[in-house]
Amino acid sequence: MSMGQQELNSWIEKYPLLKTIIDLKPVVWQNPKRQKINAMKLPIGLQDMEQAEKLWQRFAPYLSTEFPDTAATGGIVESPLREIPSMKKRLSEYVDGAIAGRLFLKCDNELPIAGSIKARGGVYEVLHHAEKLASDAGLLEAGKSYEQFSSDRFKQFFSQYAIGVGSTGNLGLSIGIISAKLGFQVSVYMSADAKQWKKDLLREKGARVVEFEGDFSEAISEGRRETLAKRDAYFVDDEKSRHLFLGYSVAAFRLKKQLEDRGIQVDAEHPLFVYLPCGVGGAPGGIAFGLKQVFGDAVHCFFVEPTHSPAVLIGLMTGEKNKVSVQDFGIDNVTEGDGLAVGRPSSFASGISEQTVSGIYTVEDRELFKLLALLADSETIFVEPSATAGLLGPLKIQATDYAETNQLQMAAASHIVWSTGGALVPKEEMEGFYQRGKTYLGGAE
Repeated sequence: MSMGQQELNSWIEKYPLLKTIIDLKPVVWQNPKRQKINAMKLPIGLQDMEQAEKLWQRFAPYLSTEFPDTAATGGIVESPLREIPSMKKRLSEYVDGAIAGRLFLKCDNELPIAGSIKARGGVYEVLHHAEKLASDAGLLEAGKSYEQFSSDRFKQFFSQYAIGVGSTGNLGLSIGIISAKLGFQVSVYMSADAKQWKKDLLREKGARVVEFEGDFSEAISEGRRETLAKRDAYFVDDEKSRHLFLGYSVAAFRLKKQLEDRGIQVDAEHPLFVYLPCGVGGAPGGIAFGLKQVFGDAVHCFFVEPTHSPAVLIGLMTGEKNKVSVQDFGIDNVTEGDGLAVGRPSSFASGISEQTVSGIYTVEDRELFKLLALLADSETIFVEPSATAGLLGPLKIQATDYAETNQLQMAAASHIVWSTGGALVPKEEMEGFYQRGKTYLGGAE
């Protein structure tokens, strides 16, 4: 419920940028609470990431068997890093300002299994849960490959157990697909803004889809309540999950190798900038945490949110984190950025991101479609609208005093835009996105 005008005025007096945010205008916010790596006080660390990577490795033979699109990588769920020089040029023309440094796209839109960044956290958490259940039941045979998880014996065992998740779409896809494949009874609680094709695909894969009229928070609350009322049920909680977070964090190890393979240095003289679309904050938070563990103070992470759903921005700026929602400030939380329509940030991720993230900027929905069309035309890469949110990052940050304040040489910088989803989007939907982007670029309403 929106607060009274007097209370609102006192918030705005304390944080003047709130006025522009409430007016739904794009902003760039720099995080005054960001810590140097040595000063961070975090509930998890590098050791936890290393354990998470080991679990991925254990399950690689299973994933390679069950998901042929991971066979080429030996069962490792990973995406390519592509340099996008044509898009860099197009962006400079579009915004009228040259990007200093090199521009890359981290193509999580191509991730196997779920076609989005959520394949990292979602698949990891379900595998972690499955391993624990199998281990506790004495099903795991020592020294035997995890291909054993493909057997009827395992599927029958998991069929006794339920898994639930609340989602606007992509997390639901990753949880639904991997849970159903393992044999779990899986229910995905989806908010009103979830796309029909995602619901259809989940049902086709064997998941139960429960629809709500409300937004993401309602889907999570109801999903949590209904799941936990069942015996032997497990709820994947996007608002407070440590396992989802760690699943995402492992991306940093993989990215380090991809950069090394290209001969790209990351240090104080060669800063790395990473731009991450942000919903509840778990995926970008986990990746930013991982990158900080791997690259320390040489990496600078920025989140991107829609102007209508600045949940993490308001949570971090006010310091209230998950205690406030965008609706409290009269913002409607309506966006076409799939997965970004979130009113309240993750409690677990926010406490960590408050220390790791360099800042947050917001974008209008219309920009997402324009950027989608520009990326398709310049690089022949097709992504969903929310996955384009980071593309304006280099120019947005260059326009601030961030580089000067932090004494950074932008000409030697590498910019990575994290592209979060798109591979499973039906062709006709993608064509619709593209045409909208072309229309907006043409100046039509």
